[in-house]
Amino acid sequence: MQVTFHWVRVQTFCYATEKRELLEETMTELLGTDEFQEDISEGEHGNIMTILETRLTKQREFNSLFKKLGPEICQWILDDIDNRIDEDCVFYMRLDKQKAVQGIYEVAHHGDVVAITGKVQSHPARKDVAVRVMSDFLTGL
Repeated sequence: MQVTFHWVRVQTFCYATEKRELLEETMTELLGTDEFQEDISEGEHGNIMTILETRLTKQREFNSLFKKLGPEICQWILDDIDNRIDEDCVFYMRLDKQKAVQGIYEVAHHGDVVAITGKVQSHPARKDVAVRVMSDFLTGL
């Protein structure tokens, strides 16, 4: 089986008004790991926020993540695949963070998100090849 990604990064911001433990639980449930890189940052207005990030590098981790997202989101990705992968073969999508905390995975079109970004393995490294690799991966889940 072909490896789908070089890596997948899953990242979310935990603002001062949010419960970090709840977001960590949400990320653990989604990713199957509780190993996160945590960076502290300062927002526009001086408020402190924590950036939680995990980098996946194994095919079984990619399979697990996309299966967890469910068939509706995978179909949405397939339907919008040309807009989800850029010319550098990088895949992008965002989940609604507040719904994810409730265990509901839904595509987001706003800023309060769990961001999923991945470098698709495509040889040669062209968008059309990456789109085919990603399509084959999603239809094969």
